Amino acid sequence: MPTLYDIKPAFQRLLRPLANRLVRAGMTPNGVTWAALVLSLATGAALLYWPQRQILLLVPGVLVVRMALNALDGMMAREHDMATPLGALLNELGDVISDAALYLPLAHRSEWPSGWVVVVVVLALMTEIAGVTAQAIGASRRYDGPLGKSDRAFLFGALCLAFGGGVSPGRWLTPLLAVAAGLLVVTIVHRGRQALAEVGE
Repeated sequence: MPTLYDIKPAFQRLLRPLANRLVRAGMTPNGVTWAALVLSLATGAALLYWPQRQILLLVPGVLVVRMALNALDGMMAREHDMATPLGALLNELGDVISDAALYLPLAHRSEWPSGWVVVVVVLALMTEIAGVTAQAIGASRRYDGPLGKSDRAFLFGALCLAFGGGVSPGRWLTPLLAVAAGLLVVTIVHRGRQALAEVGE
């Protein structure tokens, strides 16, 4: 199924010169991964402790920076022979912790239906578990949609941009998040099916 993850190769081409400069400067992929995680945790804390709606405007920019950092650490590891088991572990754990850190604080804000935010975040974490579990049965790491990591970032980033810019959330937000939850269930099933098909089951 199409997903924003499909544009990753073009995004990586734009970032490759920066990845090369970071390697020459002595930066490691793990250092970049930690930077993305700390940025997400700090932004999540800001969402919790600053009630002003304008703080939501941080989220879209942070998501773009985090996507760039995630692309950079992978390129540095693969293209400069810097991949390590620790790096692979940090990469996967960092992604799910960063998602939780950025999105769960929204449940405490008046603009958002807290229960649906929690449901979406839990299902989002399950999609990543499904993607990683594929490797345990001999398939490749699955990034299939329809609501992968990049698509979720676009959804939450757009909503935070709108609310932070003054748009008032209405009754439409709850059904929107319910649809997102449904798409996440489809994503989990799709990743499982694709993994099984890959290993011939």
